[in-house]
Amino acid sequence: MVMNPSGFIANQQANLILISTGLMLLIIVPVIIATLLFAWRYRASNPDAKYDGDWHHSTRLEVLIWTAPLMIIIALGAVTWISTHLLDPYRPLDRIDAVRPVTAETPPITVEVVALDWKWMFFYPEYGIATINELAAPVDRPINFKITSSAIMNTFYVPALAGMIYAMPGMETKLHAVINKPGVYEGMSANYSGAGFSNMHFKFHGLAQGDFDAWVQKVRTEGQPLDRARYLEVEKPSEAEPVHYYSSVEDGLYQAVLNMCTAPGKMCMDEMMHIDMQGGAGIESAENRDRLIYDGHRNHDGAGHGPEGYAGASGGSEAQGATFPASGRESRSQETPDGVAPMGSSGGQSDSSGHEGHGGMNSMSGHEGHGASSGGEIAPNQLNQTN
Repeated sequence: MVMNPSGFIANQQANLILISTGLMLLIIVPVIIATLLFAWRYRASNPDAKYDGDWHHSTRLEVLIWTAPLMIIIALGAVTWISTHLLDPYRPLDRIDAVRPVTAETPPITVEVVALDWKWMFFYPEYGIATINELAAPVDRPINFKITSSAIMNTFYVPALAGMIYAMPGMETKLHAVINKPGVYEGMSANYSGAGFSNMHFKFHGLAQGDFDAWVQKVRTEGQPLDRARYLEVEKPSEAEPVHYYSSVEDGLYQAVLNMCTAPGKMCMDEMMHIDMQGGAGIESAENRDRLIYDGHRNHDGAGHGPEGYAGASGGSEAQGATFPASGRESRSQETPDGVAPMGSSGGQSDSSGHEGHGGMNSMSGHEGHGASSGGEIAPNQLNQTN
């Protein structure tokens, strides 16, 4: 698909691969041929090959050796510079294909993409619909993709349409593309994101305008409303999810996903950034702490760090990396780590006439050892301090 694209952007990217490969072959092929020729010409069994033991320099050869690669590098640099700007995914399209510009008769369509565990959700704000694992767009009409993720970093990739773009939680990336041929194309995640990654595929339908309008009507007829409560259910991890249609979408849902505040009681990231821009909210903002924990529902296999998994949560299971006494709770292991004295015991024997050992109790006549506490008990905070 990469070398047989159906979209204008993907076609230019395929051409870039061919041009770059051709330019590099201009130097690689002659070098390989010359290597084989020299090996044959100057083989030990060839008495006609002239051997000059005093040869050390040839101006013509030096010019050839340095000029050819330099010209290739200049050409590659020029192609890279031009294509980097022309194929910038954030750059709105000004052409539908090589001969047709974008006009008022071909307004772009906006699609908001959310990478979920392990499926794709597509919002169509202009039509008020959404889908799971099915994407459609009219042929020869620019598409403005806004891409984010609800959980872990992913990549949105339709090889026939354009290159892959990262999807990251709390961030929005963009892609401008167009499909020029009707058909059904494969879309996928190209970044490993967990157990269900291999089934994180979807179908992209390139449709004529009339067929696209019929598809929109089908989604509205067969779909169900999508509000925050239903979204939170859909967001839960699942594998090989079938196609789902949503006939309507709650206002502001995509922005809530982007700002990581779909769950009740969560502070949106744009609100948090506004508070930071104002210089913070002071000590009165301490109550916002739990509202700023965003990954509570990511505790797959009990390893999350949200209200049900972060160290310090009340009533929740702490993360696997949390340790005693840093967490302030009893250790889940009966084993005492090397170099750490058990709680309530002294770290060494005191000497009534000399200096006390490191971590020991106070001596009546000696100096106190390093890291000791006055009551003979090792303070939890001291175990976590680094010199």
